Amino acid sequence: MHPPLTLHKHPACALIIENFKKCHEDHPVQKFFGVCNDLKIELDRCFREEKAEKRKANFEASKQFKEKLRASKAAKAAAETASPSQLD
Repeated sequence: MHPPLTLHKHPACALIIENFKKCHEDHPVQKFFGVCNDLKIELDRCFREEKAEKRKANFEASKQFKEKLRASKAAKAAAETASPSQLD
């Protein structure tokens, strides 16, 4: 099963999607007997690569967010430890 074949959501796979849809239109009955299977395999491979790229980008973004969060917590902790000594 594949995600919805919308071109704007999968720009990297647009050509394969168009070819796959055209194959289904050109072979309405034969598609059930595997005429379009090669395109389907290519489409699945493209979606997998696309998902891997998104996963990598999300991982990098979360890593940067965690670094900013740690820095913020460290700054806050430093400010809290400096504040009581100034009151004495």
